[in-house]
Amino acid sequence: MKPKKPAQGGPRGQRTAGTGKARTSGGPAKSGTGAAGTGRGPSPKAAGGRQYASRGAGRTGRVAAPGEPAGKKPGEKTLGGEQVEGRQAVRELLIAGKRRVKEVWVSGELAETEIIGDIMEIARSMRVQVTEVARKRLESQARSEAPQGVLAFAAPLPEVELGTMLQRKPNNPPFLVAVDGVTDPGNLGALLRCCDGAGVHGVILPRHRAVHITPTAAKAAAGAVEHVPMSLVGGLPAALARVKEAGIWVVGLDDEADRSLFDIADLAREGICLVLGAEGNGLSRLVRDRCDMIVSIPMRGRLSSLNVSAAAALATYEVTRHRSR
Repeated sequence: MKPKKPAQGGPRGQRTAGTGKARTSGGPAKSGTGAAGTGRGPSPKAAGGRQYASRGAGRTGRVAAPGEPAGKKPGEKTLGGEQVEGRQAVRELLIAGKRRVKEVWVSGELAETEIIGDIMEIARSMRVQVTEVARKRLESQARSEAPQGVLAFAAPLPEVELGTMLQRKPNNPPFLVAVDGVTDPGNLGALLRCCDGAGVHGVILPRHRAVHITPTAAKAAAGAVEHVPMSLVGGLPAALARVKEAGIWVVGLDDEADRSLFDIADLAREGICLVLGAEGNGLSRLVRDRCDMIVSIPMRGRLSSLNVSAAAALATYEVTRHRSR
């Protein structure tokens, strides 16, 4: 169901969801997010008279809000996630309802589909403004390669304190994943999707020298960023030391390890934190030194390693397999 045209005399080139008589009800706050790297945000005519500040770097850079979240130092990296692109990612953002959605853009050239209908129906029920824009306008605002004609502006993703992740629950020991130096947003998004599917309780990310939740990462995660708790830490080695102090096993994955992933057995049923390194570099020396055990994924073919998201899928589901027994 497409957005209706506004009453005559409205801004040219823009149509908003609803009757056209109450265009601003349920719309975003006057400050919001915008394009990263290009410095181009939605013009007042294309976004209901609201401009979105723009900061970040490149097409896969973080799209930040005009002001950093409370408690953060100016310029300090946060999780991001303020611009969400792709049909599944936007629909899951709305369904989850865990953070404020300021506005949804839909390409005026999209064909009617079930998922687009879902997005518009959920947005209207939540009093979120849906704006129909030209395809070129939407694609110029997008920061992923294929936004699928839909993007949303939302409040930043909340961070979870590491101490909260380390808390134990009866009959459900912590199951965590730590990511060391992954800089590709597509890999991070796919990894988070695996973590959600396998039932991981939380993901630990370094605050620096690692990618966070860019539009590309959020799209690759297909909505998992709304459900997987994430903690940003100043230094991963120090964070892993805290994990060990909490009585949680730290198991790193490395291609050159002598022990197999399939040897973790009983450790999987206890509190466990899997540590995954970046492709090529693998685990850094300090991170490796903090691990209780280093394991590898057996490779029977000619290639020596797997993509980090594929490795995450195998490792997390191996833990889940043992825990399901």
